[in-house]
Amino acid sequence: MNAPLNAAVESESRQGGAGWSARLTLGFERRGGRTVLAERRHQGPLRVQKALYPEGDEVCQVILIHPPAGIAGGDDLRVEVTVGRGAWAQVTTPGAGKWYRSAGPSASLTQRVVVEPGGVCEWVPQESIVFDGALGSAKLEVDLAPDAVFVGMETICLGRTGSGERFSRGSLRLETRLRRQGRTIWLERGRIDGGGGLMGSPAGLAGATVAATMIVAGPEVDADCLARCRQIDAGEGQGTLTCPPGILVARYLGPNSESARRWLLALWRELRPVMVGRPGMVPRIWNT
Repeated sequence: MNAPLNAAVESESRQGGAGWSARLTLGFERRGGRTVLAERRHQGPLRVQKALYPEGDEVCQVILIHPPAGIAGGDDLRVEVTVGRGAWAQVTTPGAGKWYRSAGPSASLTQRVVVEPGGVCEWVPQESIVFDGALGSAKLEVDLAPDAVFVGMETICLGRTGSGERFSRGSLRLETRLRRQGRTIWLERGRIDGGGGLMGSPAGLAGATVAATMIVAGPEVDADCLARCRQIDAGEGQGTLTCPPGILVARYLGPNSESARRWLLALWRELRPVMVGRPGMVPRIWNT
């Protein structure tokens, strides 16, 4: 859902090659009352360091790191995560992701998550900044056991608006698919063309430069909790909630990522106790 990065180095498309090719495979297991990172394999510049336990033994947090600092034209990154029976994984990133402008080649980020019976996966990367002229595609596939829980957050910032840049050229393709017991319960595909009609259309982004989505698949949210969520102020943007069968989808459109983050986290503070029986908690790395 998001480019995993750890630095803020601007780059054009890699010169003289096909870009970075990187793979990361992670496996989480429940051992007694503790979730452990039982499998960790990487190829190329994509990895995690140590497992962290900011909430105690039950929740294992990992931080995805991509040392080249951003996704550039020709890069091909793949992440595969399996959360075993009864395990609980929280996957985040150390900072904002970046899709750099490309001289021609497209980049790709493919992420696949499998959550086995009784497992919980919180997929909560920080925002992605799409540079003017970027060419890329991001795909997230999630396969859930009948009683598994998944929460995914994605925030896309179109252009570096703080420096006056707009996403006037380039293209970003997005695809998210959730399956429960092999049956698709959510499928969304889209393409944002820099300067295209979707960006200004009332049926599209309506001129917003930041779009955020949170998808929660798990126990049904009761009416009282849903009412509290709908009362949360989206700040400078606009937020909506819908509840298709088996999931809850929150959407934000607005002018900045800070407002989107505050709204999504406020929602998760309400939803997390209902969905997984723990109080809402901001990943500590988000505050550094």
